[in-house]
Amino acid sequence: MAGVVGEIAGAVRGVDALDQTALDTLLRTLDGTPDLGRLGANATLGVSIAAALAAAAARGIALYEAVADDGAAPLPPLPMINIISGGAHSGRSIDVQDFLAVPLGAGSFTAAIEWASRVRAGTADELTSRGLPVALVADEGGLGPLLATNRAGLDVLVAGIERAGLRPGEDVGIAIDVAATQFVRADGRYVLAAENRVLTARELVAELADWCATYPIVSVEDALAEDDWPAWRAGTRRLAGRQLLGDDLFVTNPERLERGIREGVANAGLVKPNQIGTLDTARAVIRRAQAAGYATVLSARSGETEDDWLADLAVGWRTGQIKVGSTTRSERTAKWNRLLRLETELGSRAEYAGRGALRSAT
Repeated sequence: MAGVVGEIAGAVRGVDALDQTALDTLLRTLDGTPDLGRLGANATLGVSIAAALAAAAARGIALYEAVADDGAAPLPPLPMINIISGGAHSGRSIDVQDFLAVPLGAGSFTAAIEWASRVRAGTADELTSRGLPVALVADEGGLGPLLATNRAGLDVLVAGIERAGLRPGEDVGIAIDVAATQFVRADGRYVLAAENRVLTARELVAELADWCATYPIVSVEDALAEDDWPAWRAGTRRLAGRQLLGDDLFVTNPERLERGIREGVANAGLVKPNQIGTLDTARAVIRRAQAAGYATVLSARSGETEDDWLADLAVGWRTGQIKVGSTTRSERTAKWNRLLRLETELGSRAEYAGRGALRSAT
């Protein structure tokens, strides 16, 4: 906060907020480090988004309109909704960080969120029927049960989809955030502590491939550790046919994304504006990824507020997909509610991204 009201405020005072590129360039120059390590990416992002909101207000238009490319129609995104959490989001009750519902068959964003809410309730009912407590709510609003294995999370979620009266794989697919960087050892092996197993990278990929063959998994995030590039190359080939999403792998960093494109690693990128510190750079990462045929998923972070500007960015930037957590906790529902309002206001002026936003082949 001191940096924002002090050094940053002094530098940006008088800058035209309508020129986002100029403002964000000034912020990066002021910081003077490659990763905004001096001022902090969260500090610069706060100023960057505040300027975008002010510019939109000055023009008398919504943020999604202000950030859109000229002539680009608004695009409500396909949501990924957190249902079961483990890893860092839930005290490492299981190793995989998140199991998410992807409402493939929904014809609108509104229907997608309604289906996801039913799936979360159905999953809670399934856990209760198995004698597992559901009182624990994880960091991003997902359920945090103590399960015997990671694979059990998939079994429970499939049962939850069915309890919701929906068809696994047709109405609702599954996305998993493995977050493998969190359980890799210095020797390159992966420790599934909940199952007392240690796997090589090849064995972890084989395990994920078996899951994908057995369950309706449409997206796999951070299947391998962020710097395990050889394993990522092999894993991309082995897991071809579904969305392979990089978060820790790319960290919204243009250079890491370029390496991924060059080496044929993954086929989708998670974009978190706070990782890169300015809207201008986050948008450039999205455009580069899309130009290379990569899908893009705009994402919130664990330490969120009730601000809802991320929803407008997803619609205006046409990211195609969004991931902000579950259908509980106000900092999560604020984004979903903003998207619901936008879809209602836009009416026939907007198409819905739907299942076509998923990248399904390398």
